[in-house]
Amino acid sequence: MKERPLILISNDDGIEAAGILSLAAAMDGLGDIIVVAPLHEQSAVGHAITMRDPVRARPWPFRVPSGQVTAFAVTGTPADCVKLAMDKLVPRKPDLVISGINHGPNTAVNIIYSGTVSAATEASILGIPAIAFSYCKWGGGDFEASGRVARQIAQRVLKGGLTPGILLNVNIPDLPFDDIKGVMITRQARSKWEESFAERKDPYNRTYYWLSGTFVNLDTGENTDVFAVENGFVSVTPIHHDLTAYSALDSLEKWNWDITE
Repeated sequence: MKERPLILISNDDGIEAAGILSLAAAMDGLGDIIVVAPLHEQSAVGHAITMRDPVRARPWPFRVPSGQVTAFAVTGTPADCVKLAMDKLVPRKPDLVISGINHGPNTAVNIIYSGTVSAATEASILGIPAIAFSYCKWGGGDFEASGRVARQIAQRVLKGGLTPGILLNVNIPDLPFDDIKGVMITRQARSKWEESFAERKDPYNRTYYWLSGTFVNLDTGENTDVFAVENGFVSVTPIHHDLTAYSALDSLEKWNWDITE
């Protein structure tokens, strides 16, 4: 008899975040679920890993509609969670790793900073099909539609698999499920953050700095993740961890690289 799929769930907003609770509930019934997520919020940590401090994992009470599932809260980053889960906490290699549902969009340049995406990326590096889900509303919100979308996409990946090394970055608009127009396969939009640090004083008159910024979309393309979400579509972007700029290889080969001159 074929084993039920094993689904590993993580995030960057922390194990008690509304998004991961909704995501686990949405996966209920698709297979056996194990949750390994940060004990505390780890938003925007990117693909950081913990090397100079111990990483601890403690069992955590976690329920889905069908009952209690195995869960661990980890004192580390999202990438730590996936690494530790694979080496120590899961009984076998998962069939799917899903991360989220993130509180806020992970479109365009945000992909680089996202701990949510990095958890899925780590799984992809380890050879496991992976999906990162984000709900495109900052702060609170209703994750019901996002959970329904996540379940449908997870079912498709469990059935069809993914090309090795490729993961899906999924951004879901802040709309009721019936108002979502559909799914668009997209590319990552070009964008940047215009940032500044506010300089302040603490009660002891010591200077500290607080980062703030404004997202700037530099891309007018109609096949981008930003365009899709802004126009009521679920954005599905295939991404990978290979950062080679292949388009630049030929031109760089033509340079004079004789370092003895």
